[in-house]
Amino acid sequence: MSKEKFHIEFLMGNASQNSLWRMISQIDGLCEWFADRVTIDDTDTIFTFTWDKDDSRRAEIISKNPPTSIRYRWLDENDPDAYFEFLVRKLDLSGDITFEITDFSDPDEKSDSISLWEYQVEELKRKLGI
Repeated sequence: MSKEKFHIEFLMGNASQNSLWRMISQIDGLCEWFADRVTIDDTDTIFTFTWDKDDSRRAEIISKNPPTSIRYRWLDENDPDAYFEFLVRKLDLSGDITFEITDFSDPDEKSDSISLWEYQVEELKRKLGI
């Protein structure tokens, strides 16, 4: 079964674009909201994300456009088209920042995946003081 792409967007108010970029692309930032522990290999392209001390997954950066977007691909992903991407945009009219996530999931797990991202982004907002 192929995975289904989905896109969700969150209003981040007056969050700093640089602060948000650190949270989605740097080890210390990702440790604050995305995983309990994050390490990076010597090539600076393979991240190991660990949750609950023993649940780990590795992802590679497949594209990066600082300070607006970063795309990761899980190394154990069977679907060659699947990835997850974080995109930071500044709205022209209000100057507010939006945080967009694109991800893939099995169709029957899509609502669970969206709920998990919503929970994670709430943690991100809390860490950013939003």
